[in-house]
Amino acid sequence: MRLIILESPYAGDVEANMAYARACLRDSLRRGEAPLASHLLYTQPGVLRDEVPAERRKGVDAGLAWGRVADATVVYTDRGVSPGMKRGIAAARAAGRPIEYRTLGVGGARRSAAAPAR
Repeated sequence: MRLIILESPYAGDVEANMAYARACLRDSLRRGEAPLASHLLYTQPGVLRDEVPAERRKGVDAGLAWGRVADATVVYTDRGVSPGMKRGIAAARAAGRPIEYRTLGVGGARRSAAAPAR
């Protein structure tokens, strides 16, 4: 299984973004990947609070640390690209990790495009 860092929005409409992130996880798993969506993992009740800057930073840093073992970063873009996602993309580029951009599309249609790691 390919290990991937999954990027999707969290802040803003948190409820809708969490539902979207779960759909992205499902899409990735259906593709035979092993995705990590740290923004879903670390923001669970009793773990870290996204609204507390130091805790948010700790969660972002912990998620980015997984990049050392990831095969790729996959960015789901249906709901836009947030500042946090941009940070994850920049970290992937800096590490030379491949970046892929995907959408779930209307009705669950999937589209994918790879981008050079640069």
